[in-house]
Amino acid sequence: MSAPEHPHDDEPHGGGVNQRLNWLRAGVLGANDGIVSVASLVVGVAGATTDNAALLIAGLAGLVGGAISMALGEYVSVSSQRDSERALIAKERHELRTMPEDELDELTGLYRQRGLSAETARQVAIELTEHDALAAHLEVELGIDQDDLVNPWHAAISSAIAFTLGALLPLLAILLPPPGIRVPVTFVAVLLALAATGFISAKLGGARPGRAMLRLLIGGALALVATWLIGTLLGTTAMI
Repeated sequence: MSAPEHPHDDEPHGGGVNQRLNWLRAGVLGANDGIVSVASLVVGVAGATTDNAALLIAGLAGLVGGAISMALGEYVSVSSQRDSERALIAKERHELRTMPEDELDELTGLYRQRGLSAETARQVAIELTEHDALAAHLEVELGIDQDDLVNPWHAAISSAIAFTLGALLPLLAILLPPPGIRVPVTFVAVLLALAATGFISAKLGGARPGRAMLRLLIGGALALVATWLIGTLLGTTAMI
């Protein structure tokens, strides 16, 4: 008889989980920012002028500047996180080298706190220490896998690519339709895209999609309306 199928065989188990989640998180956030920021920019310009050249220049400037800004922000943020993780690993390695008995007692205590009996906790701590003391302490004390540290380059590149792809949607939506319907078309395209990114981000975080989608839809709609009104006001008053 074959063994029963494990109900959680599709769950991730180590092997770069942090890296994949970091990449996906940066990608979703980058796409969302690209959609909202460039859409707000081009809709604002469209409220003031119907000139395609002005819309294209504004959209491309927002796309390039935003992609670079997102990539730089992700790189700096994730680099700081990785530096902190490396410092913690170095500290733990030093403590294991200079006070091994204290560290063994500490590991035993941590397993006691997880519900193991004193004897079992001690035995588990001893066996894990003999196998890989550093890995055992990093996992239980700090929740760090030394072979799965976050990568700032992955986050920066995925964020820049996602921002660019997200920004292309409102740029094309504002340029391709006739002037009379370009703003409504852009509104619809952007709100649909935001609903999709909200759904994806909620699924990645294990949350309910409805609330995440609603937040993005409300925020995106407010940004579009505000910039369109500003552009229309400036255009009709001949201030530009």
